[in-house]
Amino acid sequence: MSGNMRLLNDTLAVAEAEGRSALIAYLPAGFPTVDGGIAAVKAVFDGGADVVEVGLPHSDPVLDGPVIQTADDIALRGGLKIRDVMRTVREAHEATGKPVLVMTYWNPIDRYGVERFTAELAEAGGAGCILPDLPVQESGLWREHAEKHDLATVFVVAPSSKDERLATITAAGSGFVYAASLMGVTGTRESVGEQAEDLVRRTKATTDLPVCVGLGVSNARQAAEVARFADGVIVGSAFVQRMLDAADEAAGLAAVRALAAELADGVRGKA
Repeated sequence: MSGNMRLLNDTLAVAEAEGRSALIAYLPAGFPTVDGGIAAVKAVFDGGADVVEVGLPHSDPVLDGPVIQTADDIALRGGLKIRDVMRTVREAHEATGKPVLVMTYWNPIDRYGVERFTAELAEAGGAGCILPDLPVQESGLWREHAEKHDLATVFVVAPSSKDERLATITAAGSGFVYAASLMGVTGTRESVGEQAEDLVRRTKATTDLPVCVGLGVSNARQAAEVARFADGVIVGSAFVQRMLDAADEAAGLAAVRALAAELADGVRGKA
């Protein structure tokens, strides 16, 4: 069974052809429940997201700030398993026909088995994985199996990455490059800052892959700001916060759908 890397590539290419950035949303699986998480992914697609990253909640996240950590804790206390993450990918993709990736730290994959994980993700219709803590020099086994199953391997670059390091990372990746807009963890910020634009410029000098910016974007104005120079705008904590703040699940779904619509306007320069 092949994954959907081509669908991801085509989706990003369509956004480029339309003269805009792609909107990439992040939501953790199993939050607030497995069924609720699936409904939330469908809601952000309904609102206008082009791609969704489904987070695999982890007990020791290194990139995630307090908002996503809170949601991860709820999911883990609810008994979330990797099979639930795969179900989330499958049902969201089948319902929408749109690309769904998994964002995960390396330890859960390593324990689960690389071949098993990639085969199941491809079977579920997944487009690939974002692997924020997997060093490129240690990624050979993962990339071998990901390529076999037509799954994208998305690596993360940071403002601290030197140009030579950027070239090494981007040469090994596929799908797109995740550019962390600042040093630190996920969360909303007042300003995304000039670091992000410089990082995108330096990264683009090393690759033809789309470069998508995450960490700190939370509203349409910021999305429009980042869309000026990035191929994609990644938003996570703002969606999770809307779910956490909602009085009930229905209100949460309405809130994330509305935020996706606002951000979709932002990446189209309508903010």
